[in-house]
Parts: sequence; structure tokens; C-alpha cells
Amino acid sequence: MIVAPSILSADFSRLGEEIKKVAEAGADWIHIDVMDGNFVPNITIGSCVVRSIRKDVDLPFDVHLMIEKPEKHFMYFVDAGADFITVHVEATKSLYRLVKEISKHCKVGVALNPATPLCSIENIIDEIDLLLIMTVEPGFGGQKFIESMVKKVEKAKEMIGRRKIYLSVDGGVNDKNAPLLKKAGANVLVAGSYIFCSKSYEEAIKKLKI
Repeated sequence: MIVAPSILSADFSRLGEEIKKVAEAGADWIHIDVMDGNFVPNITIGSCVVRSIRKDVDLPFDVHLMIEKPEKHFMYFVDAGADFITVHVEATKSLYRLVKEISKHCKVGVALNPATPLCSIENIIDEIDLLLIMTVEPGFGGQKFIESMVKKVEKAKEMIGRRKIYLSVDGGVNDKNAPLLKKAGANVLVAGSYIFCSKSYEEAIKKLKI
């Protein structure tokens, strides 16, 4: 199981230190939520922050663009050091073109909001490296996990089949639902509050990997 702490829940006053701490605690990737206040109600960080923290850790950066018209902005994050760029089906009118364009520069992921059906990506499944199932409505950390999304993860795993595609889950992930998600077929768990609000980052990450 790959554990990707979401820095949305980190202490931004010492972000570099927080990233180093989760890396030392056993994190596999760093998940970076980029929000624009339009596609989702919250506003977070831009490419300049990604560039500044890139020097703090060698772990892969999964940059999750929760923004409108990601085709206009993704290259800024590629240049800042993203290893994965994950875009939302709901945020672009030309998903196939966008996926192909991103794949020229780094690994590409596609994210689905809870209400978005899996059929929306069946025609591009062979073009992506990562499929992200949102288990909360995107926009804010600390939300409650939507339990009905476990079945969606199971169906996503069936769709992926033997393809070498990461199946990631983001939203309300903790040690209670991690075993269910693992059984359903997820192999990447994104966790923010559960890790960064814990007394021990190492223990929290370890519990997600069980």
C-alpha cells in the first residue's frame, strides 16, 4: 500500500518541516491539493509553493489539480517538480486531449467526484497512470468518508483489470476504512487529517499500510 499524506492538513507555517517529517515517518508519496476557489470553494497553493518544497524531499509529488481549465495551468506544476498531475473529469471539456498532453511531460491521473460515474473514463482508461476516486466532495480537508464509495472503488478495480494503473482513494481515509479500501482494490491511500492531526505520523502511516 502506498501512503500519500495530503499537505492540505499540514501546518503551513512550517510546511517544509512537515513534509520532511512525514517522509521520515514512512510516507511513499506527497499529495498536493491545488484549489482555485472556482472548481471547489477553497483556495490553496500555486506552483511557486510546489517549487519551494520540491527541494525538501525526494518523494514523488502527486499534484491534484482541483481547478477549472487545468489545461491552462498544468505545465506550471510540471515545471515546479510534479511527478504526477491528476486532473478532474468534471473540470475540462477535452479530457482525452488533456490527458495525452500531460502524459508527454509526467505521469497522468484522472479524478472522479463521488457522483461522477466510472463510465466517464472508460474511453481513456488505457491512457492514464492513476485513477483517483474521491470519497468526499472535494474542497476541504477533514470531511467524513462516504462509505458507499467503497463499491465504486471495487468497480474501478474491475475496470482497471490487469492494467498497470494506480488506484488511489482520497477523502476521509483513516485506519478504520483503510482495510476496506485495500480489499476493494485500492493501492494508494491519500490521507490528510488522519496523519497530520495524529500524535505520531509514523504510527498513523504504519496503520494505513497494514
